[in-house]
Amino acid sequence: MHIRELFDLTGKVALVTGGSRGLGKAMAEGLAEAGAKLAITARRTEWLEPTAREFEDRGFECLAVPSDVSDPEQVERLVATTLDRFGQVDILVNCHGVSWGAPVLEMPLDRWKWVIDVNVNGTYYTCRAVGRHMVDRGSGSIINVASVAGLLGTPEEILSATGYSASKGGIIALSRDLAVKWGPKGVRVNVVAPGFFRTRLSQPILQRAEDRIRALTPLGRIGEPHELKGLAVFLASDASSYITGQVFVVDGGMSAA
Repeated sequence: MHIRELFDLTGKVALVTGGSRGLGKAMAEGLAEAGAKLAITARRTEWLEPTAREFEDRGFECLAVPSDVSDPEQVERLVATTLDRFGQVDILVNCHGVSWGAPVLEMPLDRWKWVIDVNVNGTYYTCRAVGRHMVDRGSGSIINVASVAGLLGTPEEILSATGYSASKGGIIALSRDLAVKWGPKGVRVNVVAPGFFRTRLSQPILQRAEDRIRALTPLGRIGEPHELKGLAVFLASDASSYITGQVFVVDGGMSAA
């Protein structure tokens, strides 16, 4: 197979959660540029609808479905709507996520539960709903977005969000287990673990600690969302057809230092 064919997503359908902005939007854009049709979802229509219009103006086929992934009934409706429109889902990218900053001993328990519910349970719900379809078809690629915070502890002065770190570790464990269980059925499951990127979620952290983060990063800078586009296309395409159950850390070398 020619190298261009390996990365070609023409005829594929990608469902991207958290696809209205930040890393999710960048990854959705990359998949569409490689030829995939898109279904994007987010809780807030004020970002979702403009992103869908932007993608359509660029010639991408894009379905926008508002949903809260922490609600399993909404997730089932999301997947059913996508299947009604496109007839299949070949690629699932779970890029939704929330966080709550507080010292460990002061973390409000309702905020801890909220972060776990959205990040871990939401990922499980979407994997289950889409995975059912993929297993029946005997093919599919799931890309779950975690974080280096799910692999390493973080100094309090940089990140004080233990619920977020625990949730991202949970996503990694869930993904590896699904990779083992669904690999024989033709479904691949991999993880992208970004470091610090310029997004709305990371903005308060960067305002407080960007100089410290840059000093700890061998490449000496903060990541930009477009730098995940290539990895998303690779993991979604036949170029990675023998890769499953792996965690791809994208952090400018911070975890290697």
